[in-house]
Amino acid sequence: MIDRRAWRMRKLLDGDQPAPRWPAGIDVRTLKTPADAKAVHALLIRAYEGDEDIFPSAEDWWARFSGDPEFDGDLCFLAFDSKDGLAGVALCWTSAFLKDLAVRADMRRRGLGEALLLHVFSIFRARGATHIDLKVELDNAEGMRLYQRCGMVRVPWEG
Repeated sequence: MIDRRAWRMRKLLDGDQPAPRWPAGIDVRTLKTPADAKAVHALLIRAYEGDEDIFPSAEDWWARFSGDPEFDGDLCFLAFDSKDGLAGVALCWTSAFLKDLAVRADMRRRGLGEALLLHVFSIFRARGATHIDLKVELDNAEGMRLYQRCGMVRVPWEG
């Protein structure tokens, strides 16, 4: 089904990819613990303006997310700062699809979203993917600018 409220964007993973430049004080690791899942859920609720239809509870969200056949915790990248904890996330499916990219409000416009995106590109390129896709809502102008700046282009919806 075609989503007319969003664009599908793609980054071809050919040629050299720029390395991510992490903001000072940021450490990145993959999703490993139940506490990680709760922190990710809380950040996503803030990023998606508390839409309870998308995130009904941490337990229900985690059961659906981790139970999806495309889930792999090693493809969920969590960026932590030393002061306030989880600063940003990039959650990916095994099919080379970036499901969610979210950055805590006080960490925006510091390059963290771009660094997470470039990190995702490098991981999937190393895994042999030829491209990575994502869905961006039409009203997300800031996201579209970031994705275009990082070399992503709009592609037709498949199916």
